[in-house]
Amino acid sequence: MNTSRQEALAKVLGTILAEQLVSLHCLFNELTIVVHAKDVDSVSKVLRDHKELGFDILIDLCGMDYSTYGDEVSALGKPGGRRFGVVYHLLSIPLNQRLRMKVFAEDNEFPVIDSVTDIWPGANWFEREAFDLYGIVFQGHTDLRRILTDYGFVGNPFRKDFPISGYVEMRYDEEQKRVIYQPVSIEPREITPLVVREQNYGDSYAE
Repeated sequence: MNTSRQEALAKVLGTILAEQLVSLHCLFNELTIVVHAKDVDSVSKVLRDHKELGFDILIDLCGMDYSTYGDEVSALGKPGGRRFGVVYHLLSIPLNQRLRMKVFAEDNEFPVIDSVTDIWPGANWFEREAFDLYGIVFQGHTDLRRILTDYGFVGNPFRKDFPISGYVEMRYDEEQKRVIYQPVSIEPREITPLVVREQNYGDSYAE
């Protein structure tokens, strides 16, 4: 989107959404708005239905764990102390314009954000993925369950504090004749790379 169209869209968003906007800025040549979690439903409906916006397609939705980003993210509109967020990428086919929307959950211990599946049905599996990988609960989703990990999986693997080795491992037990879960048996270790060189490597260049 060229600069003049970005400026025009930014002006429209500022006028229509007004106090519902936490911030509005241009990032990676694309407009980004930040809104409060309580306003997700109402703002999303405006973004889809207003004739000057017309964002009829949700291209992507993903969860984020901002726990280690600090002040850099705060400068881009992240409310202080908020850890989990959801990023929405929207497209208006009739007006040929794009928009990124960010929303931050109010509670770091139990992050909850309203579902937008009734506004953009394509959000269904995206929200399930964010729930599975980040533990973000989408209120109003009619089938919120894991989609990538196993039903017995413990924790949320994309959280910054999730151990690389995980918490449990799965294997088939010959005695019980079934799949069982048990504590991870991998021992933490530090791997030092082995550098192999030929005995006289480089001697010819010295001559």
